[in-house]
Amino acid sequence: MSKHLSVLAVCALIGASGCSTWEGMSHRERSAAIGAGVGGVAGAVMTDGGVLGTVGGAAIGGVIGDQVGK
Repeated sequence: MSKHLSVLAVCALIGASGCSTWEGMSHRERSAAIGAGVGGVAGAVMTDGGVLGTVGGAAIGGVIGDQVGK
């Protein structure tokens, strides 16, 4: 299951990188989006696809990415 989730996450990140709105985002916004994606994947992997783990990981990753992007 985690292989399928990892492949899906990579595809989503590649798709997001091609969005036209990506270029209109500030460095901080891009860092938050990347952090949320990575955190969501990490949370899902650690909780075997649990919803709370995925959402919690995305939230924490987004905050960390936002702070790193300052």
